[in-house]
Amino acid sequence: MCYNCYDAGMKSRTITQRELRNQSGAILREVEAGRTVIVSRNGTPVGELRPVRRHRFVPRAAIADAAARAVRIDSRRFRTDLDAVVNPHANG
Repeated sequence: MCYNCYDAGMKSRTITQRELRNQSGAILREVEAGRTVIVSRNGTPVGELRPVRRHRFVPRAAIADAAARAVRIDSRRFRTDLDAVVNPHANG
């Protein structure tokens, strides 16, 4: 497996344990900027530093608007459909 290409969706690079210790501030700035960093010990990858996905605030009005426009469903039929998928042998 190519650890320099570990996640095609994000830029990544591999560093040694010593680089992490000596350059932790710079490395954390890279991670904060969106880069994934694989940490290796004796040439073997042992960990991954990646950006934390930030939560986005959604105003209550936007949620209420989306709910008002949502398709109405029959709750009994919905439950029956779910039960059929979860346990298809329950009704026959």
